[in-house]
Amino acid sequence: MRFDLRALPPSARYKIMTATITPRPIAWVTSVSADGVRNAAPFSFFNMVGDDPPLLALGLMHRPDGRLKDTTANILATAEFTVNLVSEDDAARMNRCSADAPPEVDELAYAGIETVPASVIAAPLIASAPASFECRRHSIIETGPRQTLILGEVLVAHVADRFVLDADSQHLDTPAMKLIGRTHGRGWYVRNGDTMQMDRPAYDPNWRV
Repeated sequence: MRFDLRALPPSARYKIMTATITPRPIAWVTSVSADGVRNAAPFSFFNMVGDDPPLLALGLMHRPDGRLKDTTANILATAEFTVNLVSEDDAARMNRCSADAPPEVDELAYAGIETVPASVIAAPLIASAPASFECRRHSIIETGPRQTLILGEVLVAHVADRFVLDADSQHLDTPAMKLIGRTHGRGWYVRNGDTMQMDRPAYDPNWRV
């Protein structure tokens, strides 16, 4: 079946792309408004996009009426945010943060989430997260009338001690983190448990027959 996304409405494009581009890691983003209100929200249009400088990308959709979501407005105002990764144990609290709360609501308090201060930015870290990244806004691209792409430079990474196997070699116990991601339909998540390993092969100059 061929789908011409140029001829389809955004809702159909969304369904096709989110059903096939999977699993998607979840950025549980904490930020602080210009007025000092803390915010927490999960986003699955997220990934790492470089290491020099270390960059991650957030694809932030706008509200149906075109207004910016609180996370987007906060990052535009303060240039700072924290990305926290989500373990199975945090799934329910993360999901509670996806509710469309008014801007004046402290969503960390609303979801009963314990935080610890970040080291170089104002947005707090989620204490239970296996890993968190303190980020400063690198660049903003308005990719459409209802979506904003934000690149964040990772200034500091925090990994819970129990997942650090060897700090000198940066060897981390990723499977033990039990991270979850988004998958196909609305409300569906995937556990990061079933893996396979393949080493990158050397080029074979005699491949032609």
